Amino acid sequence: MEEVAYAKINLALHVRDKRPDGYHRIETIFAFAEDGDRLSVGESEALRLEVGGPFAAALEGKNLVLRAAEALRARFDVRHGAALFLDKRLPVASGIGGGSADAAAALRLLGRWWGLGASEAELLSIAASIGADVPACLRSRTAIGKERGDELEPVKGEGLSRTPLLLVNPTVPVSTAAVFAGWDGADRGPLLDAEPLEAALSGRNDLQDPALKVAPTIANVLAALAEDANPIIVRMSGSGATCFALYGNETDRDRAACRIAAEHPRWWLLATCLR
Repeated sequence: MEEVAYAKINLALHVRDKRPDGYHRIETIFAFAEDGDRLSVGESEALRLEVGGPFAAALEGKNLVLRAAEALRARFDVRHGAALFLDKRLPVASGIGGGSADAAAALRLLGRWWGLGASEAELLSIAASIGADVPACLRSRTAIGKERGDELEPVKGEGLSRTPLLLVNPTVPVSTAAVFAGWDGADRGPLLDAEPLEAALSGRNDLQDPALKVAPTIANVLAALAEDANPIIVRMSGSGATCFALYGNETDRDRAACRIAAEHPRWWLLATCLR
């Protein structure tokens, strides 16, 4: 069996304040690409994980896939093992939910592999214990995230499914903790209560300025994406350094991807669509 760990983007990300538990209270619009890492499973008496793919070397030690697998096994008292293989295609520490998406994929995949019949509510409870973005990644559908990002609300309207999307990363890892630590503490207001694209266009990413201080090259990525007149929106995702653009058609997306790849051959690009 195989499962896709769908890349996550934040169409907008508003940081409202800091909670007493140390987390930040946010309002964000989650959306997901059709592509991402790949997680597969086979028979094994023990629970084990092998990592390959272009970004395998960037992962060190025990990652969220095994943590999710162990939490699921403990919750349902599973005595079986599983041989997991993670094809790591997304950059690490890049603001597109790679680790969270991998953990969510493990929950979905092993729930089927072990025949658990787990409800979404049960899986969401486990997901929330692993990380703030894991519940959204478990569903991997456009949604509003509040508080830590784990309180999910459905979006208004028909959503953005099949909207052409281009992801670009300058291959510079960015520490989420460092970016949040650089937030200036100013509450610039809530998300607009509207359909996802309208809310995103009127919104912002409050982590973009502190991320630019950590990785100034993010400005180059944003400028490269904005160079064409055709993007619907250009913005940084999460805490960076990945930035994205949405397009009205695949031709405009592919033209931008070809230009950026030629001008910046060391950057990582993914031309895809929203789910």
